[in-house]
Amino acid sequence: MTTLTPILTKNWDQADSFTLAGYEREGGYQALRKALGMAPDDIVQLVKDSGLRGRGGAGFPTGMKWGFLPPTSPNPRYLVVNADESEPGTCKDIPLMMANPHVLVEGVIISSYAIKSNQAFIYVRGEVLHVIRRLQQAVAEAREAGYIGTDILGSGYDLDVVVHTGAGAYICGEETALLDSLEGFRGQPRLKPPFPAVSGLYGGPTVINNVESISSVPSIVENGADWFTSMGTEKSAGYGIFSLSGHVTRPGQYEAPLGITLRELLDMAGGIREGHRLKFWTPGGSSTPIFTDEHLDVPLDFESVGAAGSMLGTRALQIFDETTCVVRAVLRWSEFYAHESCGKCTPCREGTYWYKQMLKRLEAGQGQDEDLNTLLDLSDNILGRSFCALGDGATSPVVSSIKLFRDEYLRHFEQGGCPFDPAKSTLWGGVK
Repeated sequence: MTTLTPILTKNWDQADSFTLAGYEREGGYQALRKALGMAPDDIVQLVKDSGLRGRGGAGFPTGMKWGFLPPTSPNPRYLVVNADESEPGTCKDIPLMMANPHVLVEGVIISSYAIKSNQAFIYVRGEVLHVIRRLQQAVAEAREAGYIGTDILGSGYDLDVVVHTGAGAYICGEETALLDSLEGFRGQPRLKPPFPAVSGLYGGPTVINNVESISSVPSIVENGADWFTSMGTEKSAGYGIFSLSGHVTRPGQYEAPLGITLRELLDMAGGIREGHRLKFWTPGGSSTPIFTDEHLDVPLDFESVGAAGSMLGTRALQIFDETTCVVRAVLRWSEFYAHESCGKCTPCREGTYWYKQMLKRLEAGQGQDEDLNTLLDLSDNILGRSFCALGDGATSPVVSSIKLFRDEYLRHFEQGGCPFDPAKSTLWGGVK
């Protein structure tokens, strides 16, 4: 049985976990002191050796991304933290910043020092005002303590950190759309190349990393690469926060080594709600192909989940029992993607709109078999043809649900309506 590895979440049960005093009591900012005594390039190599992969969904090696920065540039270097978490089911970065913001701040300082940047931005989703205020407080506390500012801890290194609030657009989770928003423009993805590492924020070399990725850096500096690689799998090293939501007895955040299975996580979470059984689930949020109970023992690492036909993504495990209509669930996700499409490219703008229209009719039982083939054909015209990954992600639940639950779609046609009672999938309606 895999055991939990509380590292980022170890002090969440303490009343003052979000304060500087509470963080320092647990050894906070000791990794920063150690890092400032190292050469920046050695820290980059350490992160490379650790095998840390991006925790925002794509899983790209973090140290390798840092290494892409050109050795010389006429423009300043920037570190940008993507804290625009907003995909349905994804809920790890928000509670992390709420309960332990200083681990992110320390990670920002160390990472900025490693890439030789003197300016860092934390881009936070505008709706989570309570998190924004807590981050601002953490940055202010760190600045007052001498961890941010000029000549940090007498090292001669200077850094300014800005907490920037977005306006609440899912598209700004895409790194180049985030940069446009940060510069004051409408958030839309940029054409690549040039990539942000070469020409990013204000035209300068820029590293963009997820909250959890940057928050993992202090523990790697403090404990070493071998410690980090002792957890997880060979190609998916370390630990991560797994977010269980939906029809599970104890939903919440479970920090565990990569490679743990849903069966093990469900055992820790008390299983599916009493009297019900697992029907389908998402391994990485709503933009990943869905799994069923046949995938309970798939190791939750990047390679294993990919080999099984989905993506690990943000480890947002949405759990649905047999009371849930898969067509209704996919419709809700598709309505989200249609609403959040920035409209820059035709396949995503038009495709997500037609997803919404067609699925709404199918869920009401007003369709025919041929409509499913039309949906798959529509998916083929979105996948790989969109400007960014939003369009690709929108196709995942549609295609996978038709593949796994085609009979359920057909039952809607045969009965002339949805065969499920929506109330039974609610918390109060599913109790026996």
